[in-house]
Amino acid sequence: MVPVPDEEDKAPHRTRNRWGEGDRLRGEILDAASRLLSELGGEDGLTIRGVARAVGIAPASIYQHFTDRNALVTGLMRHEFARLRELMAEADARMDPEDVVGRVRAQLYAYCAFAVDNPGHYRIMLSSAAARPSSEARPEGPMVDVIDTVAEGLARCDEAGHKLRVPSDRAAVVVFVGVHGRVALLHSSPSEMGRRRLIPFVDELVSLVFD
Repeated sequence: MVPVPDEEDKAPHRTRNRWGEGDRLRGEILDAASRLLSELGGEDGLTIRGVARAVGIAPASIYQHFTDRNALVTGLMRHEFARLRELMAEADARMDPEDVVGRVRAQLYAYCAFAVDNPGHYRIMLSSAAARPSSEARPEGPMVDVIDTVAEGLARCDEAGHKLRVPSDRAAVVVFVGVHGRVALLHSSPSEMGRRRLIPFVDELVSLVFD
């Protein structure tokens, strides 16, 4: 007798990807996991079966790309960091190239908007976003890459004559920690007033690192 699949394992009809379109399916899985994370507000309810239902595939198809739930969460974190960096880059590109300080502010505005609009994503991203290979080594990870992007922008400011009080890498950490703290406060006590004050706070914080 042919076994009947568990009701939870049944997936809605979906057009099968053609040969060689595995990367497309992986992207669809991550997009679906991202949408679910927004609805759930955190990773605790994120399951392989839930993501499979959202994509319209069997859970076994997900295991071809992610060995287990932890691998899926790790893949989702990288996916969201790539999305964040893209948003920051787009914000930078919309500014006048000569307005180097405005470009840094625009990147940070984009960062804040992402963090506020995606609290579930933001929590999971911060949970394992940096690691230190050894006690002497510099931290590594996707959040460090984001801070490095801000540091590069601040270095451009310094080169353009907007002198920094401290080296650009340290200034970027100061700015990031301040912005992250403000976002964390807003997450713990959401309010429209708090959100409206984010942009002025970023402006004031950025101004403090310049001499």
